[in-house]
Amino acid sequence: MSLADLLLLEINTKEKSKQQNMDIIKALLKELEAEYNTTKKFMAIVPADKFDWAPHEKSMKMKSLASHVAELPEWISLALTTDELDFATAPYEPKKIESSDDLLRLLEDSYNKGKGELEQANEESLSEKWVLRNGEQILADMTRYEMIRIAFSQTAHHRAQLGVYFRLLDIPVPGSYGPTADDQSFK
Repeated sequence: MSLADLLLLEINTKEKSKQQNMDIIKALLKELEAEYNTTKKFMAIVPADKFDWAPHEKSMKMKSLASHVAELPEWISLALTTDELDFATAPYEPKKIESSDDLLRLLEDSYNKGKGELEQANEESLSEKWVLRNGEQILADMTRYEMIRIAFSQTAHHRAQLGVYFRLLDIPVPGSYGPTADDQSFK
C-alpha cells in the first residue's frame, strides 16, 4: 500500500468516525425532544394544591419531584459545559415554583439550554471525563456522554414516580412510551 493510500484510508476513517458521532448527537437530540414532549404532558397537570403531598414519609414532595424532572434536561448543558459538579461547593438551590405554568417554563428553559449545548457538541466533547462529587467523595466518574444518558434515565425514572403520585391521587396518567389506562394514545 502506498503512502497516498494510507493517508486516504486515514482521512476516510476520520470522516467515518465524525459521521458516526454526528449520528449519535442527532439521536440524542431526537431523544431529548421526545422526552421533553412527554414531560410537558406531566408538568401541565401537576396540581399546585398538592405540591406538599407525598405518598410516603420517605418520598419527595410532589413539588420537589416535579421541579427535579423539569430541571433534568439542563443536566445535558451541565455535562457539556463543566468538568464536574461538586455539591460541597455548589449546593442545590431549588427554583421558585408556584404553579404548573412555572413547571412548564422551567422545563422549557432547561430543555432549551440542554438542546443548545448538545447541538454544539462534537466528538471530543462526548468522550471527555466528567465527575460528580461531594467534596473529596467521588460519586460518579464518567464521560460527558454517560452523564447525558444518566439525565435521560433520571427523567424516565422520576417521571414514572410522578405517574405513581398521579395514580394515587386519581389524576389521569399521561402516556410516556405507550398508552396508559387513562391515555390510550401512542403520542
